[in-house]
Amino acid sequence: MHATVIENLIEKFEQLPGIGRKSAERIAFHILEHMSKEDAVSMSNIITEAKEKITLCPVCQNLTDTSPCKICSSPKRDNSVICVVESPEDVSAIEATNEFNGLYHVLHGSLSPMDGITPDDIKINELLLRLSDSTVKEVIMATNPTVNGTATAVYISKLLAPFDVKVTRIAHGIPIGSDLEYADKITLIKALEGRQTM
Repeated sequence: MHATVIENLIEKFEQLPGIGRKSAERIAFHILEHMSKEDAVSMSNIITEAKEKITLCPVCQNLTDTSPCKICSSPKRDNSVICVVESPEDVSAIEATNEFNGLYHVLHGSLSPMDGITPDDIKINELLLRLSDSTVKEVIMATNPTVNGTATAVYISKLLAPFDVKVTRIAHGIPIGSDLEYADKITLIKALEGRQTM
């Protein structure tokens, strides 16, 4: 019985991104050996609460517990610039630079015909709706510099052609094939500064 419970716990941790078998075992045994029951229950409750209360911002599609999110509702943000990213982690990475003061739009993925991910599967239509008035002057394509990320940026830039907005792409100070969330601050700052018109 206990072996099955432990194995189930290890398997659950192994499903997390970046966690291999050894790391999953270390986390599971740490919880079982070193964490009090109260702390384990508290962790479980926090995960459950987050899953119940976190939703998508109706404006930018980022994860939030307020509606709209704190970034979209801040009067200090420049609402004439939207930075388009693939994931909420990318928003966190760019925010950590303290260099970008515009708004965001989170696609929740990138186009990938091989995986069956089409424009209807990511938040492109929600972006187009945000451009219906003339508030937005620039859209920065900050999708990952991967084949899918680049294809997504090109596809969206073509959709934005009829709108009166400048479309730029972050400079490739970010290594090809990597994700924004793993880039250091300086690289992200330089990539934002060196963005180019698409």
